[in-house]
Amino acid sequence: MASDYSAKDIAVLEGLEPVRKRPSMYIGGVDSNGLHHLAWEILDNSIDEAMNGHASAISLTLSKDQRTVTVSDDGRGIPVDTHAKTGKSALETILCTLHSGGKFERNSYRTSGGLHGVGASVVNALSEWLHARVKRDGAAFELEFSRGKPKGKLKNVGPARGSGTTIAFRADEQIFSDTRFNAARLCERMEVASYLHRGVSFHFSDEGTKKDESFTHAEGLADYLKKLVVESKAVVVHAEPFLLRSEAEPRMEMALVWTESTAESVKSYVNGIPTGSGGTHENGLRTALLKALRNVIETHNMLPRGVELAAEDIREGITVILSLFVEEPQFQGQTKDRLNNPEVQALVEGRVRQDLEHWLNHNRSTADCIVARIILASRARAASRAASQEVKRKTSARHRLNLPGKLADCISTDGEETELFLVEGDSAGGSAKQGRDRNFQAILPLRGKVMNVEGMGAKKVLENKELSDLVTALGCNLGEHFDIEKLRYGRVILLADADSDGHHITTLLLTFFYRMLPGLIRAGRLYIAQPPLYRVNIGRETYWAADDADRDRILANNRGKAEITRFKGLGEMMAATLWETTLDPAQRRLLKVEITEPLAADKTISELMGRDASARFDFVMNRAESAEALDL
Repeated sequence: MASDYSAKDIAVLEGLEPVRKRPSMYIGGVDSNGLHHLAWEILDNSIDEAMNGHASAISLTLSKDQRTVTVSDDGRGIPVDTHAKTGKSALETILCTLHSGGKFERNSYRTSGGLHGVGASVVNALSEWLHARVKRDGAAFELEFSRGKPKGKLKNVGPARGSGTTIAFRADEQIFSDTRFNAARLCERMEVASYLHRGVSFHFSDEGTKKDESFTHAEGLADYLKKLVVESKAVVVHAEPFLLRSEAEPRMEMALVWTESTAESVKSYVNGIPTGSGGTHENGLRTALLKALRNVIETHNMLPRGVELAAEDIREGITVILSLFVEEPQFQGQTKDRLNNPEVQALVEGRVRQDLEHWLNHNRSTADCIVARIILASRARAASRAASQEVKRKTSARHRLNLPGKLADCISTDGEETELFLVEGDSAGGSAKQGRDRNFQAILPLRGKVMNVEGMGAKKVLENKELSDLVTALGCNLGEHFDIEKLRYGRVILLADADSDGHHITTLLLTFFYRMLPGLIRAGRLYIAQPPLYRVNIGRETYWAADDADRDRILANNRGKAEITRFKGLGEMMAATLWETTLDPAQRRLLKVEITEPLAADKTISELMGRDASARFDFVMNRAESAEALDL
């Protein structure tokens, strides 16, 4: 009753309690990405020192058990004198108080990745323990914390030469289900940082494998571009890349090359932070490319009669890296993966368009090669459109009038709330049909393993009944005629067994969607369900484990005799169990499929699913250690 709701029901969270209560608000989630975000926050603080000319060397060390990260720099060292407002040392204030730090004003930092003053304190709050060591003013100081609270007072531990800050922390198992850091991911972040911050020395050390790597790149993004092109095995269209370096505000660096690949790869960074979701700087870049190329083509009359260029023709095959240093960046959310500054778009557009146009006009042989590549893309697009129109003509009646007979459709026609589950086999499909909420959940059973579409055209794909039925059920067509507005469901969810066969089926379906319906992925509509592989009963409690590691974690965290059941497949699950673990929106886990690295994704699918078995063999042998990550 309303009368039962009073002031005593209002919770007031103090200090770092909000972070521990709602960690996803600060780090995006408590999965592997959230865990690694802790390392990025500490690393970015050291990079901010280097970015502003106060540090020249940064190191990151991963402990033998992969659970402790230590970041050191030779910067100025976090201040340790008493803060006038809090009455505590500046070090304790920064690590224990949200929205505190030296980056709100521009006296200490011209540009920085840390903006909200919450990064270090959030890491402290979500760590089992954190140890800070500061060298400055001829002495060393240390302070320890446990789950965001100081253990004692700041200690002066004696004289020390030089200056700098070292932060070591261990993520809290009460917050994260898996607190092991990925060494390759940490090392890659350090290497990328060395390209973005020319001349700064970065060192990575893995105590488990004894791996030590140092990175310093005097040429910055030019070196980074060479690395990306070599790794992708793409053939470049022109020998010399387009390079831009500008010290005018905002400081900008860019490297660009056209390749024969059909993938478009854009990597952007703001103040050294990767902006995977793009933003206004990427919008400005894309507009600049379009205007510069069209102006050059028109000026020199380079377009053959009958050829019409679209924006995607101009961008096809590009590999570009854009790094910006903005004094007052406006990021979307604490994870900072999208830039929102409206004024940046015009600044980037103007500078890139002018410099690129000048470069093309003064390098006519290079411009000829690039324009020939663009014209080829336009003609290929036109040929693809013609083929799709022929397929559409022959199948239009069936697409328009008849849904597949095995589709168990939902009642609702609301495109935002509805879901289509693509289920492996009739048996699993039967369980899913019984367990679903038929008001908004539709089920389409697929027979066995679907066809591998790698290297196939749309016409050949639609000759396959399973995939043709799937396209019909989706309603949005494919290829040139893909229309996200016609998609009949808000979410498309891949639901296969949690074993290796199920992973294979999921991979085949991902290949289909990536090659034939990439727009559906880019629209954020494709998901992968996470059914359990084990049921673990301990006493009166029941736990669901997605895999062996999850099962072992449950056993380690719960004492008592355990009764473990391994599911052979979705078909043997009771309908109620399937609903509880996999279908119920309130309890299930879904993985959203995203294309964050287009060039790498294109290369991986080609190697895994292409006809060249030697490439697949090399991929598997060279990346056996990352097989667990590929399964997720």
